[in-house]
Amino acid sequence: MKSARVHRLAGHLLSSSSSTTGWPPATAALLSVCSFHAGPACTAALSVTPSSTTTSPLTSSRRRTSLLRLSHPAPSRQQSTSASTSSAPDGDATPAAAPAYGSWSGSFNSTATLGSATSAPGSGPSTDPRFPELFPDAAQSSAYPSPLPERAQQSAKLAALHARLGLSPRLPLQTLARALVDVSADTSPLFNNANLAYVGSSLINYHVSEWLMCKYPRLPMVILFGAMKAYAGQQALADVARQWGVEAAAAPGAEVDPGLLQFSLLPDRQYTDRWGYQRAEAENLKKYKWRHSISSRVVFDDDFGDTLEHVAVQHADEPAGTEEQAALAAELGGSMDAAAKTKIADEAHANAVRAVAGAVFAHGGREAAKSFVRAHVLSRQLDLERLFRFKLPTRELSYLCARENFEPPVARLEAETGRKSRTPVFVVGIYSGADKLGEGAGASLHHARQKAAMNALKAWYLYSPGDNVRVPSDTLQEGAVPWEPAYVDIGEIL
Repeated sequence: MKSARVHRLAGHLLSSSSSTTGWPPATAALLSVCSFHAGPACTAALSVTPSSTTTSPLTSSRRRTSLLRLSHPAPSRQQSTSASTSSAPDGDATPAAAPAYGSWSGSFNSTATLGSATSAPGSGPSTDPRFPELFPDAAQSSAYPSPLPERAQQSAKLAALHARLGLSPRLPLQTLARALVDVSADTSPLFNNANLAYVGSSLINYHVSEWLMCKYPRLPMVILFGAMKAYAGQQALADVARQWGVEAAAAPGAEVDPGLLQFSLLPDRQYTDRWGYQRAEAENLKKYKWRHSISSRVVFDDDFGDTLEHVAVQHADEPAGTEEQAALAAELGGSMDAAAKTKIADEAHANAVRAVAGAVFAHGGREAAKSFVRAHVLSRQLDLERLFRFKLPTRELSYLCARENFEPPVARLEAETGRKSRTPVFVVGIYSGADKLGEGAGASLHHARQKAAMNALKAWYLYSPGDNVRVPSDTLQEGAVPWEPAYVDIGEIL
């Protein structure tokens, strides 16, 4: 990279007819090699004369300043194309300050200055025949924290991901590339995926929640929160991103392929990207184990019933991470522990999925975003029975029968084998009058009765009107049938 820059600077100063007489031998050899890159226009612009001393002109501070003034101006991502300049002591025009990030203008054409080419480093090959690109890598500028949007058209990884997800041609590769830039890699909101991730998070959570509530109207709120997290939580969306084939870059930068996920593992570049109300007592809920009721979780906490904390504090009693997390953290590198690096990587992958969903909504509309969520999020299989944890199943079943005006439940032994052996098996059924509510098998009568009561409660809570249930968002289509209120249960028993 340094060699390419030296070649380019030398090409700006020399013409094809310029002579290297009078320069030191090392410099004359270097300039003679690069002399064919300059045109006749540079001969008149050359005002630097060789020194009679033995000091090399490339190391002289005065001549280095002259070289830098004739070099390419740094590309700017500004909203306006006008460049702010200030007068130097010797009268030359130099940039006053580093350019501020602004909206994407689509081009980097700078004003024509003496000795400057028509394109700058990082904006692609030069269009001026007098200053051709010596190396393709010389055009990749490291001045920006993320790749330039125009490089998305040249990324094979990005095109493959676009085709693999079956995205619409209306979604450009530049937007998909932006969805892979985490806020920890590029802090500019005009070039990272923070805004798209917020829109995508709202869409994913909405479609998942309405589908769960309409398909399983009797789910308790605790199970509903667990199912929401299993479908749209951070770990679930991170797995979706890895199944898409999204690969992470070792470190963010302008030279990274736009088809790679970019995020930073530096602690000072981590940002909180969760949205919602923050409790004043959030830090004390885990510390002092205060009561955290379901009603307060519904009103004050996020879509998954989790408390929003100002900073992520790792408590001493939390596990340090599994062997799989340690292996993944070793691949990521850095100085943090395995659990912290794995958490940051999962959060970046999850935000990428949310950002892609937001990009689909922005370019394709409401129905395209809904189809995308159903195809990539709701299509995953989830065994809801494994989410249930009952403390007193027999008492809860008795309360349920009393609330629904059923006859009190009665446990009956239906079958048994090996009562006096080391491995007996008992089959117990729970009946409410003549109706059988559930059945369970166990190594003892008490265990079999508990399992029968649990199966009866699961059969009640997991009731579903069908697979193709209608959700409220279906009425937003043109010519849709008016909405009929869905069945909603009065709530859990205990």
